[in-house]
Amino acid sequence: MDSMRRLLFTALLILAAAIDGTRGDAMVTGTVICDQCKDGRMSMFDYPIYGIKVMVACTNSDGQVTMSREETTNWFGNYGMRFEGTPDLTSCHAQVMGGSGQGSMGCSAAASPAQPLRLTFQMFNMEFYSVDTLLSQPAQPMSFCPQSPAPVTPTVPSPPVFKLPPSAPTPVPPAPPAFRFPPMLPLPPAFRLPPMPPLPPAPFLEASACANEKWMMSEYKCYWRAVNPDTKVALVFGLTAARRYGTDLTLWQGLQGRGDPYRTLLREATTALLNSYSSIQFPYHTLGVLQHMNSALMGSTQNVLLTALRFRRANLGYGTTTCKFTPCK
Repeated sequence: MDSMRRLLFTALLILAAAIDGTRGDAMVTGTVICDQCKDGRMSMFDYPIYGIKVMVACTNSDGQVTMSREETTNWFGNYGMRFEGTPDLTSCHAQVMGGSGQGSMGCSAAASPAQPLRLTFQMFNMEFYSVDTLLSQPAQPMSFCPQSPAPVTPTVPSPPVFKLPPSAPTPVPPAPPAFRFPPMLPLPPAFRLPPMPPLPPAPFLEASACANEKWMMSEYKCYWRAVNPDTKVALVFGLTAARRYGTDLTLWQGLQGRGDPYRTLLREATTALLNSYSSIQFPYHTLGVLQHMNSALMGSTQNVLLTALRFRRANLGYGTTTCKFTPCK
């Protein structure tokens, strides 16, 4: 019995030494949005922006910068940074530094204030930090943005009016006869344009929700917007998804996932992403799909299943909204 206890104690010492010697990293992820209306908040006119430089800077108690790192957003406005050795990043902030590519032109004149890093997940020597959405703004609001109400000017009491005695009436000479223009010549008959051909089906402005089976049909391939079936999952959903699914998996393969909680989550998240591009009335907007997907991947298996179920219900229209697809010509 004593030899068994000594053997178990030795195994625990070896396991503790192995865990203690494991080298971990600190990961920082976030998103940058183009605030087209310069209202300081997210709205239906805003979109994730590509090519924006983001800097994470850490300061000490004297305000001196002790560590900094820069990264550029990808096509979906996401950025990710790795810090080796799991340093304490709770005193660090992330801020937009400007644009560095064609995708950021016209929306990098101003930026929102720096946002602090939040520790969202920690295990052994690995830490994951997230940053609230950063905003990048153009020099002037876009012309299609709603106008803010004009400020009310305070009323100033007018000084009292003194009445002067009435003056003698001045005789007014009669006005000369009004000049009359000659009659206008009749205009030629208006030119009529030929009738326009019918527009292609556009469910973007109407409510539509389609399951993954619809998106895999060849007759509906024309409804794929912003992404294509060969786009990589890691490019769309970011670094956290790349760690789970690898860098070679495509969206088309993700639509076929089943039998595993994480594959099911990828299938429904990909379907929700496509629906958000196809219909402006879909319950999840594009950025919301990306945020819920990454949050589920950093949580428990139960959180993965609950998020997949919520996406599935939205993709089926909650039983009230149908799929508005018509076969492509």
